[in-house]
Amino acid sequence: MTEKLTGDARTTALAGLTGWSEVDGRDAINKVFKFKDFSEAFAFMTRAALKAEVMDHHPEWFNVYNKVDVTLTTHDADGLSQKDIDLAKAMEAYAS
Repeated sequence: MTEKLTGDARTTALAGLTGWSEVDGRDAINKVFKFKDFSEAFAFMTRAALKAEVMDHHPEWFNVYNKVDVTLTTHDADGLSQKDIDLAKAMEAYAS
């Protein structure tokens, strides 16, 4: 089972992310990525989906045209884990 991030480990992990915010009422993080057009958004989602599949850790996300709204949490840890941080960092790299 995956360990939930708490205390200093959580604070440090979140400080390493750009543009992500904690979700009210949930132990999760969220970011909305905006792209030039649908094609770029879909390419981002494809790359992120392949990474998520390798990690066996899947995002909650929603896409409309050039925006991808992503929420990350680890259900088997009942909150935020290092898996979420790692996937968030990968998504940031894919979006740049």
